[in-house]
Amino acid sequence: MSARFDASMMEGWLASLGGLSPHTQAAYRRDLGHFLEYWAGAAAACGGIVDAHAVRGFVATMHRAGHSGRSIARALSALRGLFRHEIRHGRLRENPVADVRAPKSPRRLPRTLDVDQANRLLDSAPSEPLALRDLAMWELAYSCGLRVSELVGVDVQTLDLRAGEVRVLGKGRKERLVPVGRKAIDAVQRWLPVRATLAAADEPALFVGRRGRRIAIREVQTRLKAWASAQGLDVPLHPHMLRHSFATHLLESSGDLRAVQELLGHSDIRTTQVYTHLDFQHLARVYDAAHPRARRKP
Repeated sequence: MSARFDASMMEGWLASLGGLSPHTQAAYRRDLGHFLEYWAGAAAACGGIVDAHAVRGFVATMHRAGHSGRSIARALSALRGLFRHEIRHGRLRENPVADVRAPKSPRRLPRTLDVDQANRLLDSAPSEPLALRDLAMWELAYSCGLRVSELVGVDVQTLDLRAGEVRVLGKGRKERLVPVGRKAIDAVQRWLPVRATLAAADEPALFVGRRGRRIAIREVQTRLKAWASAQGLDVPLHPHMLRHSFATHLLESSGDLRAVQELLGHSDIRTTQVYTHLDFQHLARVYDAAHPRARRKP
């Protein structure tokens, strides 16, 4: 049995992915759409059969079109999953994508706030109800290194202020318990009485919007940008930058990569190792500025 590809195969596989988030399914559909466009022009020359040579042609086409190595790798991952699905259902013996790899891209280091910028962002004493909520969100996100989806997913009952810990649901629906810092606890305690006046009676979310329901990710992103601007930070700030800053500052202070991995909820320590590169950049700047044989002449 040889590998073939058409829109019905793509739709059949996508329909089987009911457990994935709409965002992930949309990304797979977009990636497979790229291959469908390529295959419309390449199928005749390949005899209608998708083999490793045809897939490498697709990789080359995407590369020439300016797609990054990460984008190509994601598209190959989608194709690999689709053909695995075909193998499981007995319609294919071998996966033509199994040994095809995307070209490597330069590693992009995450952008972070430095410690002074983080303090400038958070050193505020708001009194307006939604500003109290916002400060509690930023403090909790930075204190615990939360993804924005984890932040909006926190329920009142999953946060134990007395013990100083919060239980969050991360990627792959994996739960982890994360310690909460004192300033985050203080900010949440100031928000809770306000929340009681806003939240719907049956709403479990810790952070709610004006209508009393769980705050949306988009609103968190918008509010954080406005907050950063109001604090005089000339930085295109987004919620994930707080997570990056948490990891970088913790690693700079502790040097404990394994602990940072656990706190972030990374399943593979190689994902966490990107922060060691950021830490080294910081050390290199200190060295260049301070070492008598490294300082640049005025």
